[in-house]
Amino acid sequence: MNERPTERPTERSSVQSIDRAVAILRCFDAHHAALGITDIARLTGLSTSTAHRLLGSMTVNRLLKQGPDKRYRPGPLLVQLGRSGAVPSGLREAARPYMVALRDEVDETVGLHELLATYERTVVDQVESRQELRRHYTDLGVPIALTHGAPGKAMLCMLPWARQQAALARGIEPVTDKTVTDPVELAAELAVARGRGWAGSDAERTPGIRAVAAPVFDHTGSVVGALGLSVPTVRMDGARTGQLGARAAQVAWEVSEALGATRELVDQRRLLAEGPGPGA
Repeated sequence: MNERPTERPTERSSVQSIDRAVAILRCFDAHHAALGITDIARLTGLSTSTAHRLLGSMTVNRLLKQGPDKRYRPGPLLVQLGRSGAVPSGLREAARPYMVALRDEVDETVGLHELLATYERTVVDQVESRQELRRHYTDLGVPIALTHGAPGKAMLCMLPWARQQAALARGIEPVTDKTVTDPVELAAELAVARGRGWAGSDAERTPGIRAVAAPVFDHTGSVVGALGLSVPTVRMDGARTGQLGARAAQVAWEVSEALGATRELVDQRRLLAEGPGPGA
């Protein structure tokens, strides 16, 4: 019987050191831009001596820097990486390679939608299907109500509860004979979309097109856009809708991670989007 190779003590020690260094880096955020060694030991659960040793190594490697107040701050190497272009800084830049890969995988048009400051959305990029019958966005840059179509629903369902209620109370203008105009019905759809991670629409904004879309989040956990697939109805039955919806959610999360999102932060935002519970 072949024995599994065992990890050598030096390898285990190296991996543990990396894990601990990452834990230290996670201590820094907008509210904790500078930390002392005692703070870091408390936040990570490390002993002061272990924290001191790791902080020394991270400072030498420019992951951290120590100021005249003896407190530690993110170091120049992190700043250089952030500004070098190696880390995507915008939605389109982060999403583009994932959009191309998804189009190549399913051969349907992939659209990228951005949340505007007006709480509308706009199409900012697309990667078209290679099929003869396909979706082609002609309204890039045009503001669109969040209550219309799968991408809008994907974003709206993750906005704060009060913002959702304001959008529903504004009234929903029908743009096709399938547009969902009943705010109660749409609110129920938003709850479903929030729970499963993606929204769908059936010719609700564009006749003959079914769509699925999932929200994209930034480093604060806030929704900033949506990644969606638009498919002619002749190629989009219920089973494929579910398959592509789940796939869109997976890819949208990969884009979110490229923008710095974490599950913990997004879950906090989700709680704000769920609104008051029964009897509240």
